[in-house]
Amino acid sequence: MKRIVLLPGDGIGPEVVRQARACLEMLSDHCELGLSFEERDFGGIAIDRHGTPLPEETLEACRGAAAVLLGAVGGPKWDGAAERPEAGLLKLRAE
Repeated sequence: MKRIVLLPGDGIGPEVVRQARACLEMLSDHCELGLSFEERDFGGIAIDRHGTPLPEETLEACRGAAAVLLGAVGGPKWDGAAERPEAGLLKLRAE
């Protein structure tokens, strides 16, 4: 089974990732690809829930995945935040 980590993020990201997942699930079923999905917090929502845009659990899940599907991150809600949601994107790319 190939595991894909979903990082819906913020704004329109969750809606886009939800639709992308539906397409991937249909393709996986039709072509017997054996895809599985795991959703994790990332970006602004992760700041709200965990105090950081890229929680260690999210990073570990990404490291062990066959692929990562990333939605949008950021938004005006976090304009004054000590750490911006986009910082998680930079750290994810560096890792």
